[in-house]
Amino acid sequence: MKVGLAQLNIHVGNFRANTDKIIAAIQAAEAQGADLVVFSELSVCGYPSRDFLEFDDYISKCIEAVNEIAQHTMNVAAVVGAPARNPRPEGKDLFNAAYFLYQGKVQKVIHKTLLPTYDIFDEYRYFEPNTVFELVEFKDRKLAITICEDIWNVGNENPLYVACPMDELIKLQPDLMINLSASPFSYRQYHERMSVVRANCDRYQLPMVYVNQVGAQTELIFDGGSVVVGAGGTLAAQLPFFSEELRVVDLDDIREPAPFDLPAPVSLIYDALVLGIRDYFAKLGFKKAILGLSGGIDSALVLCLAAAALGRDNVLSVLLPSAYSSGHSVDDSLALVRNLGSPHEIIPIEEPFQSYLKTLHPFFKDLPANVAEENLQARVRGTLLMAMSNKFGYILLNTTNKSEAAVGYGTLYGDMCGGLAVLGDVYKTQVYELAHYVNRNGEVIPENIITKAPSAELRPGQKDSDSLPEYDLLDKVLYQYIELRQGPKELIVQGFEKTLVDRILRMVNMNEWKRYQAPPILRVSPKAFGMGRRMPIEGRYLG
Repeated sequence: MKVGLAQLNIHVGNFRANTDKIIAAIQAAEAQGADLVVFSELSVCGYPSRDFLEFDDYISKCIEAVNEIAQHTMNVAAVVGAPARNPRPEGKDLFNAAYFLYQGKVQKVIHKTLLPTYDIFDEYRYFEPNTVFELVEFKDRKLAITICEDIWNVGNENPLYVACPMDELIKLQPDLMINLSASPFSYRQYHERMSVVRANCDRYQLPMVYVNQVGAQTELIFDGGSVVVGAGGTLAAQLPFFSEELRVVDLDDIREPAPFDLPAPVSLIYDALVLGIRDYFAKLGFKKAILGLSGGIDSALVLCLAAAALGRDNVLSVLLPSAYSSGHSVDDSLALVRNLGSPHEIIPIEEPFQSYLKTLHPFFKDLPANVAEENLQARVRGTLLMAMSNKFGYILLNTTNKSEAAVGYGTLYGDMCGGLAVLGDVYKTQVYELAHYVNRNGEVIPENIITKAPSAELRPGQKDSDSLPEYDLLDKVLYQYIELRQGPKELIVQGFEKTLVDRILRMVNMNEWKRYQAPPILRVSPKAFGMGRRMPIEGRYLG
């Protein structure tokens, strides 16, 4: 049997574009001699559709698209993902379903059993879990079709669930496992995903065709990496990361194991961020970006990522020097834009800043200068950037990194402005790794930007370390607390000083209100700020 793996970039709710793309893949696979083409989870409407699924018209459009796609399966079968209505009066209105299409019509509909409700997932909000297990018979093969999470309870060992779909399906003696997936990227997800796929193949001694979605949907980035794995866990075919591809694999003629190709984590994160920026702009219909280029490493990295995603001519850098900006900050920024060949403008902020101070002077009551004056500079910059954004139709890119976002080291309506937070899930130490990766083939980011001490430059001689622990230490605590959910007792046992732990955790928890107002953050870690981390704003718990 020849199976086509259709790893496509799907746009949520864009039924015409999605349908055309799926039909084109079916036709291309048929031309290559495929018997069956497999698509990703909810490929007809896009994953995640979220509360669009609560609109009856949205579901009707999904089903209309499925029926249109079916008309192109006279000679080749296809498995596409879409919601299905629940005909029973009890339970949720919908199932998350895989439609088996052949000979011009829907032959069978398979429902998803395990509905994840953790971190970024909220499927039980919309879908009813499957309770009926059956195979699809096609060309003398019996196919066990599952959807994403259904394979993540191997041997019923996942404590989140009480059912194991493949333990039920194996009783019906299938010949092949097929999984339609929408598994979002994180820098360790591929290892976990491959471990799960191989564990299934080893346990059931069956091959698996695993097709994953590719492309970004606001915060979520899907990396593709679809695979065919043989019985026992041997990798037989692997599709690329972060790009669309259709590949036809002859399951009866796999002679040699496919080479295992997993780039380094820094490369994966870089590619994920570039794809996240590119799709955010393309799917919203925007083409140009703007950002404030400070001379620091964060804005420098964002510029490089945006130039790679959108083209260097489509990213405008605005230098906004103040009286406290060092000369090398401007010089370094100019060197960077020259290296990239991208456009820039210089707008000094001293005049509008002094105007604000003059206006506020009667109301500040001769109090000594403090953080209010510092933040006012950041807000002047934010106002100017947003004005340029409005005037020319640019999207402002936010340059705050995860370390800063975690501890509230940023100014609301100032440097926290923007339509998309590019580095909000990238710790400062990872920013340095990515900067070196950008320079892997020659200097793009000037070395001085990488080596100088980080500073907001809002007062004379200011350095980040005046207000924060050194980033090497800060990031270690933040990672343990945010990603691994280690509380203060566990952190102290690991050897971190109690005063340091208390200080950092207090900063994290006190600044939830700031993060609540931040732009969408591109997710590259297993636990990002945003939809996957839901904390009370006014909570007092320090663990």
